[in-house]
Amino acid sequence: MTVSPDPVDTLRRWSDSGAVWRVLSRRGGTLVIGLYRCDGGEEVDRLASADPQLIEFVGARNSNED
Repeated sequence: MTVSPDPVDTLRRWSDSGAVWRVLSRRGGTLVIGLYRCDGGEEVDRLASADPQLIEFVGARNSNED
């Protein structure tokens, strides 16, 4: 599982490359986000963070496809 110093940047770069991210859980103020291949298939990695900027960036979305 990836713990990024800037999880918002990680999600932006992931989306910009055409790949998919999906929120897997929202618990105790922490988001766990799955990072998937460009076709939305196989999970490549996970990101877990309680960063307030990440929570604001993701908002109510369940993925970058929302």
